[in-house]
Amino acid sequence: MSLFRKIFLVFILSMVYLAPLLAQNDSLQTTNKEAIFNRPFVLQNKSGIASAAIGGYIEGNTNYFSTEGVSDGFSMELRRFNIFLYASVGDFIRFISELEFEHGTEEIALETALLDFEIDPALVFRAGILLPPIGYFNQNHDGPKWEFIDRPLVSTTIIPATLSEIGFGFHGDLSLAKNLLTYEVYIVNGLQDGVVDNTVGRTDLPSGKAEGRFEEDNNGSPTLTGRVGYKIFSLGEIGVSYYGGRYNTYKEDGLVIDEKRSLRLMALDYNLQIQKFTILGEWAMANIDVPSSLGPAFGDKQWGMHTDLIYPIRKGNVWGWENTTINTSFRFEYVDYNVGTFVETGANRYDQIVSIMPGIGLRFGTNTVLKANFRYQWERDLLGNPATRTVGYQFGFASYF
Repeated sequence: MSLFRKIFLVFILSMVYLAPLLAQNDSLQTTNKEAIFNRPFVLQNKSGIASAAIGGYIEGNTNYFSTEGVSDGFSMELRRFNIFLYASVGDFIRFISELEFEHGTEEIALETALLDFEIDPALVFRAGILLPPIGYFNQNHDGPKWEFIDRPLVSTTIIPATLSEIGFGFHGDLSLAKNLLTYEVYIVNGLQDGVVDNTVGRTDLPSGKAEGRFEEDNNGSPTLTGRVGYKIFSLGEIGVSYYGGRYNTYKEDGLVIDEKRSLRLMALDYNLQIQKFTILGEWAMANIDVPSSLGPAFGDKQWGMHTDLIYPIRKGNVWGWENTTINTSFRFEYVDYNVGTFVETGANRYDQIVSIMPGIGLRFGTNTVLKANFRYQWERDLLGNPATRTVGYQFGFASYF
């Protein structure tokens, strides 16, 4: 741990201006593809202050949840402390990285470490540890950008965000009249055997994020991922994305030991500004080749969605703080981890969650937010028994630095 302590000792704090992706009209000038560079310390660097920059964000919260009247009580957590490094390496070459400390030092992960080589704005070569552009959230996961404390279920349990992969490919911007078309396409090592070989007891894409995926591909068959986004500067951005490839180890030392099994993820995402309303979210569907021997608990199709509505009820001077916004927000989300029917009876499979979450947030400038959320959630098991109800309250904070 001495290395990380040294990192803390040399850490430099710099509060700078950022135009966020949520609840600010300036977000209409940015694209999802640029999310990893749309951070305050990078914008300061671009203004000519330095050739390299360091920044990050911090987020923490309280929790109180009760399931069918049973509660573990009140608790607090420091969810994340993340450090960003950015540098203009040379003409048209830039570097960025993100190192995450989760729950103190319980989990330490290098989420991003990549180089961009700009041949032309329409053709940029990218290589390193990158964030596959599946959906909206995976590249836009920073806590200060969001009005809600918990990350969307579809974005973390069907799309396994935050998902980092070693890979390379191209991205670019294409101007179309007054609008903008963006694209990204990469090949990466992909998810691994844990998709079905896990302790969750169902098909679970997040369990496929094996540590070894940064070292080698478990089956020697790269995964393809990409996204196309269309930006209407007066309205917002809509994107469609794909992530697909083989996930299982089907050969060892040249010997075939299993069938080749694939997974395919497709997503639709949107980030729109309609008058004062911000509307954002994503829909995702996963199709997975699952061994029939695992039984009906391991579904071969999953889907889910979430939509966030944000509305500012006051802007300006709030209790002496200038440039402050009070936002009201509402999230609806739904996930189905086992789409289909039982072969034996024809009855529907369930394994579903429905959740609603109203909230209120106080944004100081654009980098810092205090937020309070209430969650009401219904969860049905595989057989469709009466839903288990969970109610909870959370208060949290998040800030770039």
